[in-house]
Amino acid sequence: MIQRRLIQSLDLPELQPYRTMRRQMEHRKQGLFVAEGEKVVRRLLDSHFPVVSVLLPEKWYRELEPVLEARPETIHVFVAEKSLLETLTGFSMYQGLLALGRIPPGPSLDQILDQTPPPLLLAAVEGLSSAENLGAVVRNCAGLGVQALVVGETCTSPYLRRAVRSSMGAIFELPVIETASLVETLKQVRQRGVRCVAAHPHTNGHTLAQANLRASCCIVLGSEGNGLSPAVLEVCDEAAAIPMPPTVDSLNVGSAAAIFFYEAKRQRNQI
Repeated sequence: MIQRRLIQSLDLPELQPYRTMRRQMEHRKQGLFVAEGEKVVRRLLDSHFPVVSVLLPEKWYRELEPVLEARPETIHVFVAEKSLLETLTGFSMYQGLLALGRIPPGPSLDQILDQTPPPLLLAAVEGLSSAENLGAVVRNCAGLGVQALVVGETCTSPYLRRAVRSSMGAIFELPVIETASLVETLKQVRQRGVRCVAAHPHTNGHTLAQANLRASCCIVLGSEGNGLSPAVLEVCDEAAAIPMPPTVDSLNVGSAAAIFFYEAKRQRNQI
């Protein structure tokens, strides 16, 4: 059901999350996130994630009305001139299309391990402070067959607006576990027979092509600046490096993730 309202001001209490888009951690504590852009909003509306409201120009309301009507919940739809919406960002918005969603409860690790057919391909991340980089990893997971992503306690949230945008809405389809202890979670993963393979540039010559990614495994990725912590490296079964020239230390974590995931699919004859 749609509750449509034409607005000339952004001062309504219901629009507060849109007015505070830059204070994203406040949204995260409330279990909310903002989706922006046509593709991301459409993917949100097609997903199982609860939708609270949509803020958009009349043109996009006419485009999305059938999808909005098909949703099971009541959605507050605020229609405004694009020039008014641009005051939220301070610059010209290409589409002027925003939506407010609610983060549903995530799956447990046991649910993922019990319900996913082997061989499992999981991923885990540590220390990613860039929402854009985390969003890129999420998109690569969804595009290359990763069945779930474990987000460590030192990472930013994958539900921040920039992460959701960088994932192009893939976050709505990928099971995500936000853990309070990545080390303990990886120990549990190993106890269930899933090998943990660290993406690490300093491996004494052990390269990605030599890593065993055919059986159930979890690929563990760290930040570009600090890589993986010693505690996380210690709990992994092996570490593997992407061969690089001496003049280049490492790749962006999104690029490294794509290479590792692709290699896993190659070893499993899935490409």
